[in-house]
Amino acid sequence: MSGRGRPVIFVVGLGPGGRDEMTPRALRALERCDVIIGYSVYAEMAREIFPDKDVRPFAMRQEIERCRTAIEIALSGDTVGVVSGGDPGVYGMAGVMLEIAKSLGCDVDVEIVPGVTACCSAASIIGAPISNDFAVISLSDLLTPWDTIERRIGLAAEGDFVICIYNPSSGKRAGYLRRACDIALRTRSAETPAAWVRMAGRDGEESRILTLGELRDEHLDMFCTAFIGNSLTKTLGGRMVTSRGYKL
Repeated sequence: MSGRGRPVIFVVGLGPGGRDEMTPRALRALERCDVIIGYSVYAEMAREIFPDKDVRPFAMRQEIERCRTAIEIALSGDTVGVVSGGDPGVYGMAGVMLEIAKSLGCDVDVEIVPGVTACCSAASIIGAPISNDFAVISLSDLLTPWDTIERRIGLAAEGDFVICIYNPSSGKRAGYLRRACDIALRTRSAETPAAWVRMAGRDGEESRILTLGELRDEHLDMFCTAFIGNSLTKTLGGRMVTSRGYKL
């Protein structure tokens, strides 16, 4: 039992996956934890790093249950870590953890510990695609209606943002990436540089640089991050680079 005084819950970003991809602050936070909980994929990542910890995996779409469990454990006196892949504040557990703690009126400290999000880790693998203004958009419509996602893609494309796409496809959303690319193609050339990265920073990592026209026909999954360049994006030596506008 490590709880002394006010209960503590750490909401920790694991980064891409390996120990060397985590921040020292994230490692220190999890070292302090008696119990670590999270979605099964991320919980197992944490177990590999901390094999002697009490690690409790949860199924997908059990975010509320994870938060309630974390609060119950913290109030019992143990220090809890709630893990997310990447950064917990980017499509992760930070927001829902704070919302639930507030709604329950719990006297707990919730500390958000950032990590390297997929947008940044994937970008480093393919070059420098987000060196200028960019927008991050998830194609998952579990919690966000598709018409809202569609509007955001259209506005980001019209605004000449580089677009970084999370959750590009799944078994139930096989055609969503094609639909997103078709929206971007209304205002961008089919030759616009694009790319995807799968399993960034993990075993089995792979990537491809291509064009927007080609990206629409790719078959990606939830472990992929995709990029659509803007008017300043080019391919240089096999890498995707978005200029900041320097006069070279």
